[in-house]
Amino acid sequence: MEKVSEVTQDTNTAAPSAEVAEEKAANQVPEPEGTDIQATNGQDEGAMSEANEDMAQFEELFEQSLRSFQEGEIIEGTVVSADQDYVMIDIGYKSEGLIPSREFLDAEGTLTVKPGDTVEVLVERWNPEDGTLRVSHAKAVRRKVWDKVIAAYEAKEPIEVTVISKVKGGLTVLIGEGSGGIKAFLPYSQVDVKPHPNLDNIIGERFKCSILDYNRKRQNVVVSRRDLIEKELAEKKEKTLSNLEEGQEREGIVKNITEYGAFVDLGGIDGLLHVTDISWGRVDHPSKVLKVGDTIKVKVLSFDKEKEKVALGIKQLSEDPWLKVAEKYPEGEKVSGKVVNLTEYGAFVELEEGVEGLIHVSEMSWTKRIRHPKQVVEVGDQVEAVVLKVDPEARRISLGLKQVQPNPWDLVKERYPEGTVIEGTVKNITDFGLFIGIEEGIDGLVHVSDLSWSKRVKHPSELFKKGDKIQAVVLNIDKEKERFSLGVKQLQPDPWEAAPEKYPVGSTVTGKITNVTDFGIFVELEEGIEGLIHVSEIAPGRPKSPVGKYEVGNDITAKVINVSPKDRRIGLSIKKMMEDEERSFYSEYSSSGASPTTLGLLLQEELVKDKSDSGDKS
Repeated sequence: MEKVSEVTQDTNTAAPSAEVAEEKAANQVPEPEGTDIQATNGQDEGAMSEANEDMAQFEELFEQSLRSFQEGEIIEGTVVSADQDYVMIDIGYKSEGLIPSREFLDAEGTLTVKPGDTVEVLVERWNPEDGTLRVSHAKAVRRKVWDKVIAAYEAKEPIEVTVISKVKGGLTVLIGEGSGGIKAFLPYSQVDVKPHPNLDNIIGERFKCSILDYNRKRQNVVVSRRDLIEKELAEKKEKTLSNLEEGQEREGIVKNITEYGAFVDLGGIDGLLHVTDISWGRVDHPSKVLKVGDTIKVKVLSFDKEKEKVALGIKQLSEDPWLKVAEKYPEGEKVSGKVVNLTEYGAFVELEEGVEGLIHVSEMSWTKRIRHPKQVVEVGDQVEAVVLKVDPEARRISLGLKQVQPNPWDLVKERYPEGTVIEGTVKNITDFGLFIGIEEGIDGLVHVSDLSWSKRVKHPSELFKKGDKIQAVVLNIDKEKERFSLGVKQLQPDPWEAAPEKYPVGSTVTGKITNVTDFGIFVELEEGIEGLIHVSEIAPGRPKSPVGKYEVGNDITAKVINVSPKDRRIGLSIKKMMEDEERSFYSEYSSSGASPTTLGLLLQEELVKDKSDSGDKS
């Protein structure tokens, strides 16, 4: 501390003169001889006591008159009075010091001293001539704070600060208290070991910092909090690494949260808590379960000391619920749970924390065709389902929603036995048939081949339209495949059943040509009944293609050579008819006695006539 020349009172003016002392001694009256001391003892004791008191006061005044003050000296004083403007301090001098009250105000503006309190002040200026004394409490405090700053810097020890404001490049902090404190600069890079997200949030906080540099003359101090944090973390890290082992249960603080997990501070070293190890149940995002600053209990799953990598888990602190799934959820059991996720193929239902079952879209309704589970359920719905299958090793449970209700297909088969005639509305028309509404959620299919016995239907819309009321016959009900087969043509008898009687083998029939192919001629005998004249049955000799020789729509006559109602076929033959007629002709004319030449000419005429009748243009 730089000293200033001290000013001392003139002892010659303060002390009594020799002349005064001698005069006082001369005026003293000697005691008379032979005086009775006991008689005057009381009076003498009182006089002596008064004289001693005066002497003490005199000595005190004398000592005070000899006292000196050094500018810049810190001394203790007593608060005499305190108001909103000034605080009066008695420092043992003939005049008190006045200090502005603002030096004693706290952060809320409240006066912190009262009469009788002892405070330290710094002597700013003293005038021995007029006895005036100027002192400051704030400067006394500031002087001591500077002493602490210097001592902390030299000893490399931390000092406590209070954040008071945010400035460009960092923070302004206060060392000490109130008006006597020293403002210091805390750079942004020295606030923490990583960039602080919001400096405004730490205004008003108190913490310790190290002194990086100071300049007392310029009143500059630079501090760092990061140094202390790094040192503390290093100590914690060393301790943690020496004690950390796999399988341990430890407490940690959540430092950061990402999509894939959370980083947990175990004490100077961070461990990764992966999202899949937070809970046995579904965790969509770690932030829905944890938040930064949480103190949590974790289990050390793995630890690589060299790489300082630690894997942590929370769910491992409790038993895996899948170990008892088979016992708790046997097949056929009715269970309840909450829908937690929807996919295109089904809905996942949480039965308990960590145990989910899947309701496939095919298991959601007996009657409706569900394309997406959102048609039936939503996330958050509470549903009842039946356990269909449990696979603990694969951690899968198959659930059925429709199984909670009776299967309507069981009732349908009982209600509509095969052969029953039903009536319904055409709900849909496709290339392959009609869908007829039977009852709620159950449709029957009339295949295009079951629309008519006789007509060749290319598309069902040729006969029916959507909304038509029609009757049909129940052909088959497949409960497993959930198929209801109907027929319209079955309302009428099958014409093929009477074909053997109407078209017996050996009979001659006439019909219209409906198609001519290389392999034969199709002939319609009646509506729904067609016969085929195979190319080999058209004429004797080597078969030749009939294409170009016969025209569709012309009538043609042939002989029935076979009938198969089961295969719905009738075989016809022109060749057979001609052969039979030839034999019959020879038999008839031979009996008349005609010559062979005449018979040949007559037969030739008949053959020409028969070809013309059969539609042969050759």
